[in-house]
Amino acid sequence: MLLLGNIMHKKMINNVSSILPKIKCKSVVSVFIVILLLFSGNAYAQRLKDLASIAGVRSNQLVGYGLVVGLNGTGDQTTQAPFTTQSLKSMLSQFGITVPDNVNPQLKNVAAVSIHAELPAFTKPGQTIDITISSIANSKSLRGGSLLMAPLKGADGKVYAIAQGNVVVGGFGVGADGSSITVNIPSVGRIPNGAMVERGVTSGFMQGNFLTFNLHTPDFTTANRVANVINKSIGEGTAEAVDGSSIKVNAPRDPSQRVAFTSLVENFDITPAEGSAKIVVNSRTGTIIIGQHVRVMPAAITHGSLTVTISAKPVVSQPAPLSDGETVVVPRTELAINEEASPMFLFEPGVSLSDIVRAINEVGATPSDLIAILEALKQSGALKANLLVI
Repeated sequence: MLLLGNIMHKKMINNVSSILPKIKCKSVVSVFIVILLLFSGNAYAQRLKDLASIAGVRSNQLVGYGLVVGLNGTGDQTTQAPFTTQSLKSMLSQFGITVPDNVNPQLKNVAAVSIHAELPAFTKPGQTIDITISSIANSKSLRGGSLLMAPLKGADGKVYAIAQGNVVVGGFGVGADGSSITVNIPSVGRIPNGAMVERGVTSGFMQGNFLTFNLHTPDFTTANRVANVINKSIGEGTAEAVDGSSIKVNAPRDPSQRVAFTSLVENFDITPAEGSAKIVVNSRTGTIIIGQHVRVMPAAITHGSLTVTISAKPVVSQPAPLSDGETVVVPRTELAINEEASPMFLFEPGVSLSDIVRAINEVGATPSDLIAILEALKQSGALKANLLVI
């Protein structure tokens, strides 16, 4: 069985190699890339942890506001960003420094920033997480700046982490006299381990008598296979497929036993079901992804173009000698019509994916032409697949 699978795998690779060189690009801007998912027909087992996640075990989004100081003249223009000055005054007042209301410091080394981070599941107080810093106002660069202590809040308004540290910026800018060069985005930076977790989030892992595995790609066949593998390995009645996305698994209540049980279950090898016949077309990039199970009914396709060329070639008309005439320019228009001769391809019943792609490549179709052909096949009912244009 393994030898047969290897032979089929090599045959598919040879098919891909024979098809791809025939793809033609008529424009540098319009790049035609066809990705053939010929390997979906093979049965490849995957771990359950790669196919599903446990309900209630999730990360949480955090957001905050703060000030980045120490910039080299690339901070906010406080005349256009008054909230930066307000934030600075509020911070200084906490240290007993009062700035008069009629005084607005014109600082170029301070920038107001938003802070966002992701709090992973099971993160405990005292651990650190990475944060991303983004300029809110008109700061040109955060390079060399330091974020002052800022709270990070969750959707419930509670503080879950405190952020502070030196900002690491991947982009850079040079000059400010009209000949500047900017690479990447210097107004966004990161601080690795820049936030200290102050509050943990209770997950639903230990709640109830069972665990629910939610498939990343819902499929009834895959859900049924997951339940069957668990029941066969542990015992009948352990797992139950609730729907095409969720599998409910009975689990022990003791924390240590539940962790060991989850470790066992999530490493079971599952053979996911083959996806439905589908074609995904990205009209902006010309990328076309065609699944292996795509089939067409009997249909004929022709690809041709009618080119009409109109060119104006003015001719100078000279008068006859001693005729008192004037030299004039007489317009002359030439009209040329050229129609390319293209063959017509007939698709027999049950034509496979490779035959479709090979035939369309032979007529030299551009990405826009190929999209039009696929849409026409779908409208005629000959294409037996879901056509998604994104």
